Amino acid sequence: MKTNALILFSIFLLLPSFLVAQDISVNADYPEVVRTGQQFTVSWTVNSGGGEFSAPPFGTFYRLMGPQTSYSSSTQIINGKVSRETTYSYVYYLQATKEGKFVIPPATFTFRNKTYSSDSLRIEVIGSGTAQQNSGTGGKNSEIAQAETGDDIFVTLSLNRREVFLGEHILATVKIYTKVDISGISEIKFPDFEGFLKTDLNTPPLNSLKRENVNGTIYGTGVVQQFLLYPQVSGDITIKPVQITALVQQKTGTSDPFFGDFFSTYTTVPRAVASLPLKVKVDQLPGVKPSDFSGIVGRANISASIDKDSVNVNDAVNLKIVISGSGNLKLANAPEIKLPADVEVYDPKISDNLKNGVNGTSGQKVFEYLLIPRHYGEFKIAPVSYSFFNISSRQYEKLTTPALKFYARRGTDQGTGITVYGGVAKEDVRYLGKDIRFIRSYPGALKRAGNIISSKRFFYSSYILAALVFLTVLFIRREHIRRNSDLAIVRNRKAAKVAGKRLKEAALCLKENTMDRFYEEILKAIWGYLSDKLSIPVSDLTRSSAVSSLQDNGIDEAEINRLTVILDTCEFARFAPSSSGAEAEEIYEGTARFIRTVENTIR
Repeated sequence: MKTNALILFSIFLLLPSFLVAQDISVNADYPEVVRTGQQFTVSWTVNSGGGEFSAPPFGTFYRLMGPQTSYSSSTQIINGKVSRETTYSYVYYLQATKEGKFVIPPATFTFRNKTYSSDSLRIEVIGSGTAQQNSGTGGKNSEIAQAETGDDIFVTLSLNRREVFLGEHILATVKIYTKVDISGISEIKFPDFEGFLKTDLNTPPLNSLKRENVNGTIYGTGVVQQFLLYPQVSGDITIKPVQITALVQQKTGTSDPFFGDFFSTYTTVPRAVASLPLKVKVDQLPGVKPSDFSGIVGRANISASIDKDSVNVNDAVNLKIVISGSGNLKLANAPEIKLPADVEVYDPKISDNLKNGVNGTSGQKVFEYLLIPRHYGEFKIAPVSYSFFNISSRQYEKLTTPALKFYARRGTDQGTGITVYGGVAKEDVRYLGKDIRFIRSYPGALKRAGNIISSKRFFYSSYILAALVFLTVLFIRREHIRRNSDLAIVRNRKAAKVAGKRLKEAALCLKENTMDRFYEEILKAIWGYLSDKLSIPVSDLTRSSAVSSLQDNGIDEAEINRLTVILDTCEFARFAPSSSGAEAEEIYEGTARFIRTVENTIR
């Protein structure tokens, strides 16, 4: 017992030496927006003791009280490793006396002749009168100015730019503003972002709200979700509103005249709010598009390498081309490579390592080609050209890789085996055997011929039958070519078969309970079927065009409404996966029933 006490006493004596190695930080906590005359607190937290804390001058803010110092400490011993966390808090009570935007200098903490500083405090003070509320900062944000109509809760969908080039990224932010207490968000319905390729950004969960000045009114604000949007079509595109159902806490009953709201009860009431629709102008890329244009709009670099410079004939060489940079790299096309005729190439294996952020997508995309030389000798891979559109310079730029070489050696089995050639044959003449054959001198076994087959009746009948078979096959072949000459008719005829394969994939996903992929396969089946059956190109296929074409082809309005419900349910489930298996089965059955109905109506 005495030994254990001695060990613990030694550990606590050594704890200050552990604190020397830790990183010291000074963090500030304060409201970003206050009203004139409002009292508020500013606190600094230091994760170390033993030093000297110095508060900054507060300028126009009147200091009511402070500092109030508090201390907390915790010690952990895990597997013999001792760690200790120490926190000192310094709290000041201030009062705002003047309107405007003010900056309070950083606070400092000095420990062992080294000074650590916090960030500067930026506080906005707004007036408390109604006139100030109406005149505040009305031009700060057009979306907020239009959406804020005196309601105590609203939502906005804001874009960092309204006019972009085709393929240039747009940052979309969904933000909620409230003056009342909310306990959460029960439902979010995002628009389909028709005409855009959408990528979700990792957005922290909305656990707390920040104070923000909106047109002279203080709201609690929080970011619900952020997206990266890449426009796929040019022209004016309208983004539909975001719809959110928030859970608002409302007081029930009347306040007690003595205790006030202390004993009041609250109930949660759903409140539906929606943002305003937005318009985005998408411009075509200027100038003449190069023949080797990659589809990248942003910045790009290219590099090429091979894993071997010498191989045997029929052995593989890996050609690796790496496209790196920023922009819509996910849509980058595979570069075109030029190879000698004796080198066989397979379709590339494509992989990527892309990161999405508020500044767009960055990273790299890798194309790996498998090359097989079918003859020995030295081979040269011509330089690969790759063009992209630079947003900064607003012009096309061309990238080129250096030429690469490798050598194919004769294999050990070249003299006896058979080599498969993919291009022009270059093999040496090989000795096949004796080139003089002697005439056979003995007659061999001779037999008298029987009845001549040409004298038989079936001999001529077989000619007639063969001619009829030939004409039948020729007619069937010509009819097959005629029916397959029109690709639109072929796609229309095979639309149900292709959709059936998608539905089988969806059924397998439903059985394996992979709901995300299930809804994705259902959407692919529906949109692919509508494109093939209605002869609408994928680039022109929208919900409005599909509904209009279905109505023109005599599809019942009830079936079209059921299709719309299926599409909305699938889109919602991809972003908020909370549906049951029974609902997924109904979606599956509804999709199959819709396809059968269209097949029976449109021939």
